[in-house]
Amino acid sequence: MNRRLLVPVVFLSARENKVHLVTYDELPVDSLGTIEVPLMGPAVCAGFPSPADDFMEEALGLPRWLVPNPPATFLWRVSGSSVIRAGIHDGDIVVVDRSVTPAHDDIVLAIIDGTASLKRYRLKGNRALLSFDSPDLPATPIEDIAEAEIWGVVTTSLRLHRPLVRGRR
Repeated sequence: MNRRLLVPVVFLSARENKVHLVTYDELPVDSLGTIEVPLMGPAVCAGFPSPADDFMEEALGLPRWLVPNPPATFLWRVSGSSVIRAGIHDGDIVVVDRSVTPAHDDIVLAIIDGTASLKRYRLKGNRALLSFDSPDLPATPIEDIAEAEIWGVVTTSLRLHRPLVRGRR
């Protein structure tokens, strides 16, 4: 028997200040399996995160459709409020995909002078810029930053609206 499930997806657009409901057509239940994705914590970083690194917190199971390229994907626990206008808050967990090429207006995880930070990626002509997610603060060209590396593009953000208490529902 080919079981199917109707999957609704809700997202908030910070720019439009609206909640959108996108209902995908029926998905086969077997396509809704999970995959373990490593969760990294904020730290001073010197290279690409891997499950063997000291700052890996744990692995979380995510639906496969959220992780199109598992070998290049990891989770990052957000620290700070540099992209709060994009709806990403301190303590949220973001899905970062290293295989995605950044495009104008993407949120990226960048390592700037050894510190991990979420920034807005902008293109101005043929120059790539990193900025806080605020029109009031200037963007900095990547080539003007002494040490800057884009680790990946944020594809999804996850937030608990009610703390989980183990053993209770």
